[in-house]
Amino acid sequence: MRPTRLAVLGCMVAAACGDSGANPLDPPGPADPQPPPPGLELALEVVIRNMDQPLYVTAPPGDANRLFVLERPGRIRIIQNGTLLSRPFLDIADLTSLEGERGLLGMAVHPDYAQNGRFFVNYTDRASGATRIVGYNVSEDPDLADPASGTIVLEVSQPFSNHNGGSIAFGPDGMLYIALGDGGSAGDPFGHGQNRGTLLGAVLRIDIDSGDPFAIPPDNPFVDTPGARPEVWAYGLRNPWRMSFDRSTGDLYIADVGQSAVEEVNVQPASSLGGENYGWNTMEGSTCFGGGGCETAALTLPVTEYEHNVGCSITGGYVYRGAAVPAATGRYFYGDFCSGFVRSFLLSMGQATDPVDHTSRLGPGGSIASFGEDGVGELYIVTIEGSIFRIVGA
Repeated sequence: MRPTRLAVLGCMVAAACGDSGANPLDPPGPADPQPPPPGLELALEVVIRNMDQPLYVTAPPGDANRLFVLERPGRIRIIQNGTLLSRPFLDIADLTSLEGERGLLGMAVHPDYAQNGRFFVNYTDRASGATRIVGYNVSEDPDLADPASGTIVLEVSQPFSNHNGGSIAFGPDGMLYIALGDGGSAGDPFGHGQNRGTLLGAVLRIDIDSGDPFAIPPDNPFVDTPGARPEVWAYGLRNPWRMSFDRSTGDLYIADVGQSAVEEVNVQPASSLGGENYGWNTMEGSTCFGGGGCETAALTLPVTEYEHNVGCSITGGYVYRGAAVPAATGRYFYGDFCSGFVRSFLLSMGQATDPVDHTSRLGPGGSIASFGEDGVGELYIVTIEGSIFRIVGA
């Protein structure tokens, strides 16, 4: 049995998940990350410890003095110039379910936050267990949200308490992207991953600046497809645990948690028109799921993957675009919740290249629940045990 702390995020760490068959194809991406070369020997700087199950950090664009920290029980805290403010920025603990993998899972700050004070959260509702995307406004006090301003943008029923996904992010196009898992249990029992008629197992794309409560972007890939949900931007995902946009190129990185064999990173180029099928549950990584053969021609395979002999639950990160560590520029950093490794690679011609294992210096000594990016592009590592670290030059 896995340690109790791993049960906090349930099947995100592959606990209680069934076995899968294996029919290996040519594995994508580099197989053996190397130690960091001279100049890329990074380090961790402690920002804070003893937070309550932190799951994410972010900041308003350009804000160099504050970090917004999501605590799974339903609070957003602010660290200002290294000090944790005593009052939560937002406290919705009375609305938030903590069953299984549920909780306050994601936050996205509007690109025009400095003008409109608008931000969005992703949490699972205490009464129903459904995923809720809710918009809020900041109050007259910049360090306090207005809890009465909450407006439900989207609600999605969840059949099980795991595989909720959780990431929400604004793309370079100003649209809000929402990553949802397949609904949970094991093996995708309802076939959500390959069903474009559901919002589960997919990345959604909506326009929250138009419509009430949102509008469907007319260039979404399935707007005119009978039986498909027009919100769907890409599909075939099991449990995307952290997606992020490269703030320089606009490429979308999606880390998808596997079942019991393979963890993967998918990359959607900024030039994409959407509609990618990332394979679940036809495939788990580059392996046909359930044994035997499978049809792969229409599927988009990951750019890199790893098997469960080195980890068991991927935690997606970011492409580094900060100023403090020039040698890391352009590298995508990611980790594993179970083993605690930290790795990076460079994307070149759609392929993961130059893989580096940073664990000896960046391994946080805990379960990596998330990476984060502040308002000026510096990167952070978050552990479920309560610590937040900044990645710095050695």
